[in-house]
Amino acid sequence: MEETYKDRTSLVKGAKDIAKEVKRQAVKKVNKAVDKAQDGYTQRSYNRFQDEEDDDDYYVQGGNYGVEANDDEGSSEATEGHDEDDEIYEGEYQGIPNMGQGKDGMVALGQPMHDEYKDRHELETERKADEEELAQQYELIIQECGHGRFQWALFFVLGMALMADGIEVFVVGFVLPSAETDMCIPNSGSGWLGDIVYLGMMVGAFFWGGLADKVGRRQSLLICMSVNGFFAFLSSFVQGYGFFLFCRLFSGFGIGGAVPTVFSYFSEVLAREKRGEHLSWLCMFWMIGGIYASAMAWAIIPHYGWSFSMGSAYQFHSWRVFVIFCALPCVSSVVALTFMPESPRFLLEVGKHDEAWMILKQIHDTNMRARGQPEKVFTVNRIKTPKQIDELIEIESDTGTWYRRCFVRIRTELYGIWLTFMRCFNYPVKDNTIKLTAVWFTLSFGYYGLSVWFPDVIKHLQSDEYASRVKHFHNEEVSHFVFNFTLENQIHSNGEYINDRFIMMKFKSVTFEDSLFKNCVFEDITSLNTYFRNCTFVNTTFYNTDLEQYKFVNSELINCTFFHIRTGCQISFDDDYSAYWIYFVNFLGTLAVLPGNIVSALLMDRIGRLTMLGGSMVLSGISCFFLWFGTSESMMIGMLCLYNGLTISAWNSLDVITVELYPTDRRATGFGFLNALCKAAAVLGNLIFGSLVGITKAIPILLASTVLVCGGLVGLRLPDTRTQVLM
Repeated sequence: MEETYKDRTSLVKGAKDIAKEVKRQAVKKVNKAVDKAQDGYTQRSYNRFQDEEDDDDYYVQGGNYGVEANDDEGSSEATEGHDEDDEIYEGEYQGIPNMGQGKDGMVALGQPMHDEYKDRHELETERKADEEELAQQYELIIQECGHGRFQWALFFVLGMALMADGIEVFVVGFVLPSAETDMCIPNSGSGWLGDIVYLGMMVGAFFWGGLADKVGRRQSLLICMSVNGFFAFLSSFVQGYGFFLFCRLFSGFGIGGAVPTVFSYFSEVLAREKRGEHLSWLCMFWMIGGIYASAMAWAIIPHYGWSFSMGSAYQFHSWRVFVIFCALPCVSSVVALTFMPESPRFLLEVGKHDEAWMILKQIHDTNMRARGQPEKVFTVNRIKTPKQIDELIEIESDTGTWYRRCFVRIRTELYGIWLTFMRCFNYPVKDNTIKLTAVWFTLSFGYYGLSVWFPDVIKHLQSDEYASRVKHFHNEEVSHFVFNFTLENQIHSNGEYINDRFIMMKFKSVTFEDSLFKNCVFEDITSLNTYFRNCTFVNTTFYNTDLEQYKFVNSELINCTFFHIRTGCQISFDDDYSAYWIYFVNFLGTLAVLPGNIVSALLMDRIGRLTMLGGSMVLSGISCFFLWFGTSESMMIGMLCLYNGLTISAWNSLDVITVELYPTDRRATGFGFLNALCKAAAVLGNLIFGSLVGITKAIPILLASTVLVCGGLVGLRLPDTRTQVLM
């Protein structure tokens, strides 16, 4: 019995071994057949994509894209399933196939070789081929989705974020004069406010752009706009100059991510024939932000009555109200973004097929309902997803503490951003990155160098005119007199004031030099730009004044008493029209870009990006050169408006070219790097041009004209992207 049992067991075992061998050989044959079929399908797909006249051939029976999917593809209407015997049948949705479903290292039926048996070069080659096929297919899908309500809704949401970026640039110039006075900032420290904001925007553009390629466009934009809104609101309430700089630094850091993320986001839901025009229309929101900031500054800052104080320690002046109003577009964009989906192109790039399919279907259905065609069905079934190359990340989850794990995670993300940035200098985008770097730097240097500090130029011209009307008084001898009127723009030298009373007075730009005040009373005094230099005060009383110690320069106070001294600087715009004039000039300069925006949007896809970029920069350089010959304020303002109107076309075309030259996996990173370079050029331009204000205008204007013309000539060497799909 035992021998019979053993023989039967051996027979069964041998039969199982034979069955396994047969099954293994069958699997090999099927794999070869599948690989051959996939190669043939891929070749046929490329041939069809290269010939746009045969686009309809891509649709197969039933209206679906493709009939096969590789190991990384998924489906939203897949029809593969399994019965009880693990046999494949049709009729059940299975989602994205799992590469780990094979047992005991065996290759699953119909699956090619596992990725662990391939080197990185092979994986990257396969991913590149997948990306090229996806680019062609995605263009067809976006064309099927159409251009309609969804794109216009996203247009206005992203426009609010871009508007906030434009506001942030103009806020610096508008707030600077008032903040200097309110916080008693010396001239040596006033330039820090403008530089610190651009420093934050520079770092933020690089960081948030890289993060958008890691976590998604929508997620990155939500976080960066939230950071900007929070610190912008906080900066309107802080009193100390150091804390104010800190808030504006992080406010700039947040808004720095708006431009690279917004353009990357919007370009990925636009068809090729719509991309240039509608990205140019989106640029108009930056102009709207500048107009909004100018209008709010004109309406709010000069009104001293829009302020309140809580004792002498807390002052809330009108410029702080202006800062709050400037943060409202940012808050609005954050709220609206919560209702918008992620970019489907980004989701496909990271292998999230089903999520991308659902969003594309949402875009299609939204546009079709708006057209009155709700019955039209989204026919896409399968979408190509690039092969995902996993990166090993080691985190001490068991032994490491929570803060160590956070540190490792942050370090890993930053390292990933850096690696993505370095790939912007790899073939085939290396040459494009170098040329774009030159164009971005020259355009930013010329534009910001002349425009951002232009309010200081107007202020300098007006101060020169104001100083030319100063009144001089020498060797005055006044005794037993009551001063109860306003003194403005006066210089009193070698005077003697005996037993005089200065009551309910305003001193505006008044200087007393080498004068004697004996037995005098200063009561209820408000002063602005008023100083006592080398003066002597004997038995003098100061009651409820703002004459602090720093206003007595090299002066001697003998037996003097101070009661209820008001600390802090005093702001007053009463009878001061210079503030109105500065804001009005900026309003006109920003409004002047409207014709340029319209022209660039209408002609972007007709004459081409390169023609518009090079022509606009060369013409801007020529118009900038003619500013040298400006002999009056009105002529300078007119030339500035012309300069801004010509420059905006270059900005619009440069934004479009940048998003089209970079592939999806590094589009926001490359754009962020170039935008960071833009802010660095702006700081350099401000330093150079600002140091020459009041000395000479020939050097900065000639320098700006030269760099703009050179940058335009380099821009003409970039490849034309008008007929390319979004890679």
